[in-house]
Amino acid sequence: DLTVKPSNKIIVEIDSFKGVSIDECAKVSSVLESRLDRNIEDFELEVSSPGLGQPFKVLQQYQKNIGKQVSVLLKSGTKYTGKLLEAEQAGIKFEFQEKTRIEGKKKPEMVTIIKELNYNEIKLTKVIINF
Repeated sequence: DLTVKPSNKIIVEIDSFKGVSIDECAKVSSVLESRLDRNIEDFELEVSSPGLGQPFKVLQQYQKNIGKQVSVLLKSGTKYTGKLLEAEQAGIKFEFQEKTRIEGKKKPEMVTIIKELNYNEIKLTKVIINF
């Protein structure tokens, strides 16, 4: 991801399925720095990998986190927490637990629900880090 701020701060986020090391960030920074001319216009360059807890921005981040616990906030304001099962071009599939009243039972019980969502319904998705 690339962001250029009005103050000429250039922010580059890089990622891969294996993660990104500090050395890889330094190499990307060095290559970009060599292609930009500070004599023409001064700038600040920041190269990093997406931080833990940052929202997903591209399909590959969803795919990288299949099988992990995620928090999904919908544009409607509804929030789900569950396990990411699939990530395709059109959307995601995940499972979560929900208390549901079952016919013939006195108390609501936890049931597993599998839900599919299109990306246009999702405001943001983050991986949940458990320590």
